[in-house]
Amino acid sequence: MKPDVWHIGNHELTSRFFIGTGLFPSPYVQREAIEASGAEVLTFAIRRINLEATEDDSILQHLQGKSYQYLPNTSGASTAEEAVRIARLARASGLSDWIKVEISANDRTLLPDPIETLKATEILVKEGFTVLPYTSDDPVICKRLEEAGAAAVMPGAAPIGTGLGILNPYNLGLIVEEAKVPIIVDAGLGSVSDVTQAMELGVAGVLMNTPVAKAKDPAGMARAMRLGIEAGRLAYLSGRISKKRYASASSGYEEFKLK
Repeated sequence: MKPDVWHIGNHELTSRFFIGTGLFPSPYVQREAIEASGAEVLTFAIRRINLEATEDDSILQHLQGKSYQYLPNTSGASTAEEAVRIARLARASGLSDWIKVEISANDRTLLPDPIETLKATEILVKEGFTVLPYTSDDPVICKRLEEAGAAAVMPGAAPIGTGLGILNPYNLGLIVEEAKVPIIVDAGLGSVSDVTQAMELGVAGVLMNTPVAKAKDPAGMARAMRLGIEAGRLAYLSGRISKKRYASASSGYEEFKLK
């Protein structure tokens, strides 16, 4: 089989697992889980990073010796203006020109603000960032973000950290069907069955943090999620059977019925 490569902007990827770096009980466990995940893209909140000395940062220094694509996010921003300022600081530090736009106006649900997210995306695309906005599972706003120049769009399956799984598979299917850029499910997943379902819907990848970092065995869970993503992707490419209302025998018994 040919390698299942894909692209975000001009960057070629082989792994479809994006993993967050927060919430792990220790740097050692974090590193073991990241390695088990096979992830090539790591995300983290810019506010957790020392931008004045990224080479000495307590989070990033534990990842030295490996080649990763960093995807800093604007978690904590409540307006487009805040998100743009955070993104500019990250790029100025030499961290990355990739940015995950994450803007929330509600501390209880942490659901993304679609209006401010679109504003920030438009600004950052014009400034040459590779923008991956986190948004709701609304097909209309996802399309608007794509049209604004997002390199990939990241709809949530459910509110961040809830582990509720995919609440609206119909919407995610529509988003994938209409998209001309990669769709990456971000937030709300909790189990291997969740990530497999997401991949079977045709999404390009999955981003998660809490389900791995908070597992009893984060490295084991990271490997399980990796295998679930691979299985779901292969199932999607292979093509599932259509659903039928009534039974049909797999033995071909009907062909031999006496007339």
